[in-house]
Amino acid sequence: MDNEYNRYYIKIRTILEIDPKTIHEELVTALGPSAPSYTTVTRWAKRFREGREDVNDDPRSGRPVSEMTDENIELVRQVIDNDPHSTYDEIIADTSLSRGTIERIIHDHLKMKKVTSRWVPRQLNDETWIYHRQIGRKSTNKSWVGEGESPRTIVRRSRFEPKNLFSIFFKSNGPLLIHCVDEDKTIDRNYYIENCLKPVIKEIRKQRKLSGTNGIKLLHENARPHIHSDVINYLTEEGIIIMSHPPYSPDLAPCDYWLNDYIKNRLTDQPDEKSLARAVSKIVKNISEEEFKKTFDKLLERMGLCINNHGDYFEHLIK
Repeated sequence: MDNEYNRYYIKIRTILEIDPKTIHEELVTALGPSAPSYTTVTRWAKRFREGREDVNDDPRSGRPVSEMTDENIELVRQVIDNDPHSTYDEIIADTSLSRGTIERIIHDHLKMKKVTSRWVPRQLNDETWIYHRQIGRKSTNKSWVGEGESPRTIVRRSRFEPKNLFSIFFKSNGPLLIHCVDEDKTIDRNYYIENCLKPVIKEIRKQRKLSGTNGIKLLHENARPHIHSDVINYLTEEGIIIMSHPPYSPDLAPCDYWLNDYIKNRLTDQPDEKSLARAVSKIVKNISEEEFKKTFDKLLERMGLCINNHGDYFEHLIK
C-alpha cells in the first residue's frame, strides 16, 4: 500500500470514529514495518476530523530549504520528540524542509544520531501459554546410554499442539485467581474486566471482609488491555491503586520472572484443557506462603535496580 491508500484507510476509520491509536495498530498489524508512523496517522486523522477531503500531500509552503532558524530547529525537535522512530521522509513531510537542512539540524544542532534499540531476551507478559504436552529442559533430558547406543530422541513440539492461555493473580501470601482463558478467546479490555478483574476483586473482598480493596495495589505490565481507559476507570472506581510499570523494564512482574517457569517446570502431560487447568491450579495452590513472600522481596529488589538504572533494562545487574 502506498501513502494514498494508507490515507484513504485512515480517512474511513476516522469517519467511523475510530481513535488514531487503534488505526495505527491496525496498520502495523497489516503492513508491519511499512506502516506509517503513529505521528503520521494522528496528523491525518486530525485533518479528516476537521473536514479535509483530499488525501494528497499539501503543496510545499516554499519555506527556504537552507534556513537554519531557531524556528526550524525547534520544529524538527518536536517531530522527533513526538516520534523518536521518525524517518527522514516523515520529517520532511512534517516540516517541508529539505533533507540536507534536516540532516544539519539533527547532527549539528540537536547532536542526535539514530541507533538500533537495545535487544532484550524476551518480551514481558503477565499471561502465559501452557502446552498440554511438556518437554523438559536439556539438562533433564540427559540419559545414560551404552557403548555404541544412540541417545534418546526428544521430538520437538509443534506450535500447533494443544495449549491454553492462563492469567494468574496473586498477593504476597498466596493466589487470588487462576484463570484459563476460554478457547478461541483473546484478552481484550472487556474480557480482562469481566473474567479477570471482577473475579479478582470479588476474591479480595472475600479474603478481606473488613478492609475490602482499601490499600490494594495492582502491578500488571503495559499490555493494551491493561492500560485501556475502561480498565483504568474500572480499577479506580473499585478503589484499586494501579502501580506504574516502566515501558522498557522487563522482568518486573513476578509472573514473568518466577511463576510461569515455576509452573511449567512442575507440570506433567495433560490430556485436555480441563485436566491442564486442574493441574495448574493444584501447583499454584500448593506453593507455600513463604515462597510467595520471597518472590515479593525479589520484586522490591528489582524495583530498586530499575530505579537506579533510570528505567532501562536491568536484568544483567541481578546477582
